[in-house]
Amino acid sequence: MQTVALLGAASILCIVIGIPLGIWFARSKTAFAIAQPILDFMQTMPAFVYLIPVIAFFGTGKPPGIIATLIFGMPPVIRLTTLGLTGVAEDVKEAARAYGATEWQVLRGVELPLAKASILAGINQTILMCLSMVVIASLIGAQGLGSVVLTSLQYAAKGQGLLAGLAILLCAMVIDRIVQGSFRKRE
Repeated sequence: MQTVALLGAASILCIVIGIPLGIWFARSKTAFAIAQPILDFMQTMPAFVYLIPVIAFFGTGKPPGIIATLIFGMPPVIRLTTLGLTGVAEDVKEAARAYGATEWQVLRGVELPLAKASILAGINQTILMCLSMVVIASLIGAQGLGSVVLTSLQYAAKGQGLLAGLAILLCAMVIDRIVQGSFRKRE
């Protein structure tokens, strides 16, 4: 339950923050040009390195684990939302505007539905990235199944480690299916 709570909190925060940022970056080339090196840095830095500044600023425990997970898991949803929205054909948006649609209506009724596949892929990748970081965050005291894996590594307990790994896999699958199903219901 601790792993699901950590993963759920981090994933929801990543999605709630990441999708609006992706929409903003799709609308503003300047904002995306400024954010792109930051996103590159966030995606290329090794997962363990995130823990060092988080420990320095926030200490150890669950909140710092979620902060490290946010930084690590947010780039995919931002990038794929931006990619999906910039991939919508300009003539389709122009046709909606010609029929009197406002910018909000164009975004909600045209762009988001056409970019849905890319956005869902970003959400899926974010959930998986968050899960991997939640497991690694056990090194700074975030608890959950990551601490079981850490203990299994320390004592070479193959069975316990394999069981924890399968439980982590099931957590990822269940949360991904819940998210994918909630988006399919809205169709």
